[in-house]
Amino acid sequence: MIINSVIKTLLEHKSIREYKDEMPSDEVIRTIVRAGQQAPFAFQAYSILLSRKRERNPFKAPLLFTICIDYHKFEQIMTRRDWKLITSDLVLLFFGIQDAALMAENMVVAAQSLGLGSCFLGSAMFRADKIAEEYRLPPKVFPLVQLAMGYPAEEPPPRPRYPMDFTLFEDQYPKLTEEMIAEAMRVMDEGYLAQDYYRKRNAKIPLEGDRKETYTYDNYSWTEHICRKLGQWFPDPKVLLEQLEKRGFNITKRNG
Repeated sequence: MIINSVIKTLLEHKSIREYKDEMPSDEVIRTIVRAGQQAPFAFQAYSILLSRKRERNPFKAPLLFTICIDYHKFEQIMTRRDWKLITSDLVLLFFGIQDAALMAENMVVAAQSLGLGSCFLGSAMFRADKIAEEYRLPPKVFPLVQLAMGYPAEEPPPRPRYPMDFTLFEDQYPKLTEEMIAEAMRVMDEGYLAQDYYRKRNAKIPLEGDRKETYTYDNYSWTEHICRKLGQWFPDPKVLLEQLEKRGFNITKRNG
């Protein structure tokens, strides 16, 4: 594989949950956000909220960025141009998710190149109403993801990824054989077990319903962890739909 400074930075990425007391300078913060802005975009349909309140931030991180999908700005611009927004909220959200996610990833990479670490917090969308209240967000602004960030006080190894042949498919999507699936599961599970990842975090997800617990931290790993999430959590879209509607997005109605 080709290695240069950019590739090395990307391959060394890991989530950081312990941070030094040092507060990044305004110059560092502005550099990270400016690098984020240079990500590919559809509409630049994002805004960034910043908290430096360590005692309230997750993991007591010096910085907490909240990356929002933002069409409030567009409504203001369109009003000045004598246009009305009629694109459906579902289309707006898909483009906004792209814009905000790419922005966040650029910020992560930029921060790492400057010696900082970060941790993605994907639960922001389920607390959108509370975040909106805290930051006084206008309608059509939806918190998508948060980034805890600061100078690392830990040095965990990068977490495993799927094998390349379970990820890159050329010309057509293949029939996934039992061997391919088993190998992908093995790579992920053995990689996490080698790091003792879930035991260190005491992160086993409890079983719901009639399933009997048969796993210990000696064999509980990534594939079981993810299956417990996707096999138990959020079967009803109502919670997220309500959060979207509170922020002015209704994906089942026509705009205009």
